[in-house]
Amino acid sequence: MRTVKEVSRITGVSVRTLHHYDAIGLLKPTKVTEAGYRLYDDTALSRLQNILLFRELQFPLKDIKTILDSPDFDSSEAIVRQIELLELQYKHMGELIAFAREIQSKGVKTMKFDVFDKNEIDRYKAEVKEKWGDTKAYQEYEQKKTSRTEGSYTKTSTELLTIFSELGELKHLAPDCDKVQKKISDLQKFITENYYVCTNEILRGLGQMYVNDGRFKSNIDKSGGDGTADFVSQAISAYCSH
Repeated sequence: MRTVKEVSRITGVSVRTLHHYDAIGLLKPTKVTEAGYRLYDDTALSRLQNILLFRELQFPLKDIKTILDSPDFDSSEAIVRQIELLELQYKHMGELIAFAREIQSKGVKTMKFDVFDKNEIDRYKAEVKEKWGDTKAYQEYEQKKTSRTEGSYTKTSTELLTIFSELGELKHLAPDCDKVQKKISDLQKFITENYYVCTNEILRGLGQMYVNDGRFKSNIDKSGGDGTADFVSQAISAYCSH
């Protein structure tokens, strides 16, 4: 067992921060002595290590707590994903450094904005949060998936793409018009009935993923024509704002 001061010295995390983690339930001490001293064992330190890695990946504390408390959380799988995401960030930082050196050598007139694009990193983080972050929704999805036959899975996927196709036919209308908004409501109900309870918050996140994730964007545009994913995202944003 290590005291809070020893943990602070070993990890570089301030005593004040450790107290805060305790207060919000993110990292509880293994034991608190009668005198009120917090003690941490190796299991607690292992959790702290995961916390620090996720913090380096810029996950909010609330999301980290939800992920680590998920019954499906797998520390072995997590470290693999953390390494992959750190490698993406390392690659991104290298591109930024190279760009800065290019400006230094050629002058500030150099125009190149793709190096600031973090969509790949954001998409990977979203996948981690989808896996462990929204525990209730993920468990609902898993339960419905296991009870679904191959035939019913194909039927459900086809029906979902049909909704996107119908939305594609409405691209000539304003995203916030009643007809489009009714179809977004149908989309939300369909997701709830076949995958998981689709709250407005979850729907808003899906709307962003439809344009930021190349796989989703491609499939949606194939169903409803070029520009459908962007149109659906705008329509979802309007729907959730109301």
